[in-house]
Amino acid sequence: MNKVELMMKSLQKAFNQSSDFTVRQVDWREGTSAILCFYSSLVDAKEAQKLLDTIYARLDTNKPFWSETIMTTLKAFSLPQAIEHICNGETLIIIPDTGEMLSLTIVNRVHRNPDEPNNEHVLRGSHEGLVESVETNLALLRKRIHNPSLVVKSFSIGKETNTKAYYLYIDRVIKAETLAEIEKRIDAINIDYFYSVGQLSDELEDSVWSPFPQLLNTERPDRVVANLVEGKVVLITNISPTALIAPVTFFSFYQSPDDYNGRVLVGSFYRIVRLMSFIAAVFLPAFYIAIISFHFEVLPLELSNQVKNDVNEIPYRPLIEALILEIIMELIRESSIRLPQSVGQTIGIVGGLVIGDAIVSAGLVSNLMVIVVALTAISSYVVPSVELNTSIRMLRFPFMVLASLFGFFGIVIGVVVLLIHLINLSSLKQPYFSPIVPFQPKEIYKVFVRGPFFKPTVQVTSFSSPKDDSVKNGDTP
Repeated sequence: MNKVELMMKSLQKAFNQSSDFTVRQVDWREGTSAILCFYSSLVDAKEAQKLLDTIYARLDTNKPFWSETIMTTLKAFSLPQAIEHICNGETLIIIPDTGEMLSLTIVNRVHRNPDEPNNEHVLRGSHEGLVESVETNLALLRKRIHNPSLVVKSFSIGKETNTKAYYLYIDRVIKAETLAEIEKRIDAINIDYFYSVGQLSDELEDSVWSPFPQLLNTERPDRVVANLVEGKVVLITNISPTALIAPVTFFSFYQSPDDYNGRVLVGSFYRIVRLMSFIAAVFLPAFYIAIISFHFEVLPLELSNQVKNDVNEIPYRPLIEALILEIIMELIRESSIRLPQSVGQTIGIVGGLVIGDAIVSAGLVSNLMVIVVALTAISSYVVPSVELNTSIRMLRFPFMVLASLFGFFGIVIGVVVLLIHLINLSSLKQPYFSPIVPFQPKEIYKVFVRGPFFKPTVQVTSFSSPKDDSVKNGDTP
């Protein structure tokens, strides 16, 4: 067995005889042979053939043919290096006699159009969205930031999958401690297989067990840029359109790109509405349960009589009543998400109406409880962040239990525990509940108000100002 055949067999063995792995012997210059190997599923075969024809046409000339092509000369052949380049979608030409290895980048990339994300619609502004291609995503970002200070650095995740990921920041803006912390956490990532952006979130978050997300997820390039100019770090991968942004605060999740595409007063009004929706979504069922169970006297006399007439025929406690409706709401929501879009919308509307009417007619829940749960559901969907929306829906259950056991006192206990948790929480070691704790008088109003852009700067709701004051902007969407 000659050297070429021996190397071909070792390559086939290394790639486990995969059907889409192609390895073949080709003629090279001066009677020597070379090995051509690539994944047919990753390489554009037509373009590869055109390039090889060009190479063959110049083999007998003295001019280096790779100076006019996209071929690069690698180091002497090594099997691990060959595997890495082939898995990245490159085509390798290996010359066993000399040990030379040449690489052709002719990747057959499959990606979709940068359409607007389904879960981040806006009325005005950009309607582009990130996709599962890093090259496309970087182009969308570079189109918005024409500045060499935008730094893009790559790293690999997964010992076995070797998935490419990138972190981005603006050099003149990011604070040194923020950059050092994210690089430290990236270096500490130790997983074998990477297949979901959620794994990256778990590796980078300060508290995995907290119900509150400490990284902001977005698929909007304009939102990514707005956070980059705030001195934050953005992480993107080649397998998901989701970008992860850090560090963030609790109030970052209540800002929307629409706040900055409309009038100042309108944006400020809806920001306040969103913050109020958090109170309604978490505490409204608990307040209802506490009033019905312990504190009927807080209601006006006429209203209390109507409420008593409505709840007297219900055979069990208000907590059970609320749990039944909340679980039904979650089932309807989950089914509408999993089903095809056209069917899912029908299930959500018809199922809610039919089940709601039937359950009231059967005397299992009161009309007032249906109203409370419906208002709670609507309030939870006001939040622009899907991650925080899920956290809010989960938080209302312990408050309902506390209200059922201790009334208003139980709600107060829950609020104290919640505030302690939010104050102790951090994102990349930056305070999560800033600018309230630690209190920043100059920044606190920006939690509720979207200030006007009188000059080319933005306003900040984050914990600290960017490193370079000349590029400091303000609160970001």
